[in-house]
Amino acid sequence: MFARRVLIEAVDGTGQRRRAPLSNIDNFAMRNFTNDAVFDDTLPVADGLLEIGARVPVELLRDRMEDWFRRKRYLSEQERLEISEIV
Repeated sequence: MFARRVLIEAVDGTGQRRRAPLSNIDNFAMRNFTNDAVFDDTLPVADGLLEIGARVPVELLRDRMEDWFRRKRYLSEQERLEISEIV
């Protein structure tokens, strides 16, 4: 079910990266908060690591997760979220 792994990092204005904490990823992954069934196929693994199913669109995941992180103040105004698949 969780066929892919993605790396989730916050990137600041200078290009410095930091992995998203597991607790932040877990908070997003709970369906109670996303109300979107497409994210049911997600499993937080460690800081910056999320396992996802084949039907989870990475671009949509990034957009929704970045929005959630901003609302929760996990990201500053100068940061953006980057999600990349680990091969």
